[in-house]
Amino acid sequence: MSIIQSRIVRYGELKPCKTAFIDAHTPGSDQKENFTIIGGGVSESPDQHVHITDKIGFNIGAAGQPPRCRNSLHSHTTAEVFFVAKGRWRFFWGRYGTAGEFIAEEGDIFNIPTGIFRGFENVGQDYGMIMSMLGGDDAGGGVTWAPQVIQDAQAHGLVLGNNGVLYDSKKGEELPHNVQPMPLLTEEELTAYPEVPVDAVIGKYVARYWDLMALAADKPAVVIGENGLIKDKPGFAVDFLTRGSAVTQQVKVDKPVVLMPASGHWRIKINEVEVTLSNGDTALVLPGESYSTEPSMTGEAGQYRITATDDPAGATWTGA
Repeated sequence: MSIIQSRIVRYGELKPCKTAFIDAHTPGSDQKENFTIIGGGVSESPDQHVHITDKIGFNIGAAGQPPRCRNSLHSHTTAEVFFVAKGRWRFFWGRYGTAGEFIAEEGDIFNIPTGIFRGFENVGQDYGMIMSMLGGDDAGGGVTWAPQVIQDAQAHGLVLGNNGVLYDSKKGEELPHNVQPMPLLTEEELTAYPEVPVDAVIGKYVARYWDLMALAADKPAVVIGENGLIKDKPGFAVDFLTRGSAVTQQVKVDKPVVLMPASGHWRIKINEVEVTLSNGDTALVLPGESYSTEPSMTGEAGQYRITATDDPAGATWTGA
């Protein structure tokens, strides 16, 4: 395998971790699978496989869940962006997940504001997959769980240490003597996590696939960026390509670029290596390399392109 080939990860070759997070044994959440495609991700488990270990300023991952399986309420200090690769998903947020919710279909993208509790559930009829982008090489240092999630997990044998590592009492694991359980957020600390109304999220943090297909008809649509449909500077920029806005001539990049088809089949050429990728596949282009990407067959074709920026990975940018 060439060095470039090793930076292409196909959907069918993704290696899941079923013990990535504290709710891995909690009924309703115990069937979810976590994937780390590029970078370290935020998994709390040593079992997590990392496909591409390059540090590029942001992480690419995925979550796969069967119908009615949910990901428990948690918060991040850097960007968490999802687009739906397969299925139909309900995203919800707030201290108890009741502040707001919406349904995302295939290709839709959600830039979840930092500093709020959020969760998601597969509400489709089949196994579903959402692809994720997380700001920062360390994805903001991990996950903050709503207190009830930690309490539910302990009732099912999983304890999260204050070192960010999970210990499974069902396997006979105990906290090391120098590690304490992760403390629950106090009521005072919880006041820093706002209950964001739906109308502050829809239209500002969500972009719909069919709108992007229309907007990218003859030039790339800027999805996330200072002047994007979603105005944010999370340490990476996201745009959307279609047949009419494909990159037909090779371009040399000076920052890492990740190509993620959302629909159709795309012929991607990195330097002299040519591959055909489709929904759920990922390709990483490193600085100094050249790439082109265009649909390889007729029919519908959309692709997300993520580019590292010099902006620091941090809280959601408000334009202030």
